[in-house]
Amino acid sequence: MPRQARIDAPGVLHHVIIRGIERRKIFRDERDRDNFIERLEALLPKCHISCYAWALLNNHAHFLFRTGDKSLSTFMGRLLTGYVVTFNRRHNRHGQLFQNRYKSIICQEDAYLKELVRYIHLNPLRAKIVPSISDLNEYPYCGHRVLLGKSNMPWQDTEYVLSYFGKTAKQARGKYLSFIEEGVNQGRRPELTGGGLVRSLGGWEKVKEIRLSGRDRIKGDQRILGESDFVEGILSEAEDIFNRFYELKSNGYDLKKIEEKVCEICRIEKEELYSRSRVKARAEARGLYCFWAARELGYRLSELARQLNITAPGVVYAVRRGERIANEFNYRLTD
Repeated sequence: MPRQARIDAPGVLHHVIIRGIERRKIFRDERDRDNFIERLEALLPKCHISCYAWALLNNHAHFLFRTGDKSLSTFMGRLLTGYVVTFNRRHNRHGQLFQNRYKSIICQEDAYLKELVRYIHLNPLRAKIVPSISDLNEYPYCGHRVLLGKSNMPWQDTEYVLSYFGKTAKQARGKYLSFIEEGVNQGRRPELTGGGLVRSLGGWEKVKEIRLSGRDRIKGDQRILGESDFVEGILSEAEDIFNRFYELKSNGYDLKKIEEKVCEICRIEKEELYSRSRVKARAEARGLYCFWAARELGYRLSELARQLNITAPGVVYAVRRGERIANEFNYRLTD
C-alpha cells in the first residue's frame, strides 16, 4: 500500500520522530548531540518553527514542533541532510543513517500538547539513559531541563509551554514538574505515537465502545492525533490552509501589511498598536495582529512577543482574542 503524503501547513503542531536505520545509533557521543543541537539552533529561527519539546536518545529522537513560513519537510530535509554529511565524515562511514522518512503526526493542541511534552521529555528515563527523575532534571539533551530553568536554550519556546501550567514562571515550573512525575508510571503510551484510528479515538477501549454501539465508521488517520472531529477538520482544511498561505506570501503579505490592515479596521495609529495599553480598541487590534500573523503567515509566537514587547503567554491570549474577533465580525486579512 502506498504511503500517504504528509499533511503540512503553517501553524500546525507536529510530533516528529526520527530513527536510525536498523535501530543503529544516530548519536554516538556528546559531540554528535551537540552538533545536532547547533543545527536546530540555527535552522529553527530561519524557518520560523517553534520547538516545545525534544529529547535526543541513542538511536532515535522526538520533537514537538509548530510549523512556520517554511514547510516541515523543508526544515527537516535541511536539518537531517546536513547532520548526516557531518556524521558520516566524522565517523568515516557512508550511506543512509535514518530509517526511511521521519515520522510526523499532526496533533490536536488543546487535548494533547501537555501530554506530548510529558511523553517526549520522559523518553530518556524510559530508555534508561537516566535512572531517575532527579537525573532527568540534569540531563542536557532533553527539553525537560530547559523548562525547569536549569539550562538556557533560546530556540526552545519554554514560555508557551509553561503558560499551560501557571501564570508565573515559578508556579508553572512547580506544576510542570509534578505533572512530569505523575507520568513516570504510565508506560510507553503507544497511543501518542501510532495507531491511526485507535489513536484518534482515544485508545482500544474507546474503539470497543464505539463498535458495540454500532458506530464503527468514524474518521481516523495515521498522520493525525486527535478526536474524530479534529481529524476530519484537519483533512478537509489542510489543503486550503496550505494554498492560502502561499497565496498570501506570493501577494507580498507580511507583518507590515497586517499592521496596515489592523490599524485600518480598528481605526488606530501604528504607535497605538505597539503600546501595552489595555484600552479595548488597542487590545483588540493586537489580537487581530497576532491572530493573522501566527495563523495566516506562520510567524513564531516568540517573534511576535518581541515585536509587541509582551510575553509569549500574552501572545497566546492575543491570538485567541483575535480569532474570536475575526469570527464574530467576519474580518479577513485579504478583504
